[in-house]
Amino acid sequence: MGLRFLKISVVYFTIAVLIGLVMGIIHNFTLTSVHAHFNLLGWVSMALFGIIYCIFPSAAQTKLAKAHFWLHNIGLPLMQGALFIVLVTGNPGLTIVTIIGSLLIVLGVILFAINILNLKSNQNRISN
Repeated sequence: MGLRFLKISVVYFTIAVLIGLVMGIIHNFTLTSVHAHFNLLGWVSMALFGIIYCIFPSAAQTKLAKAHFWLHNIGLPLMQGALFIVLVTGNPGLTIVTIIGSLLIVLGVILFAINILNLKSNQNRISN
């Protein structure tokens, strides 16, 4: 699961960099929040999740980890895709999709927190 999180984080990083590049080229920074969320929730957070799951492989093998992965990877594209459309078109009709995506991410993060907080101090970690 850790490697899966790391690999998908690189995809989100690429998306964020491309959005930033396009904004810079056209000198229109309307999508700054989409760019920032793909960087923070996609690249940074997911890379950290992946590293943590690599350090604690027993946590990575749980149903919580799998649910966390899917909630985050359904929620983030929903949230940012809808926000992208709202910002580009000026039509707030998809705001509810942005909210639903956000809630999926929050639920996934809560599952991650529960998973990590349930680790025992002696659970298998990679050796130093």
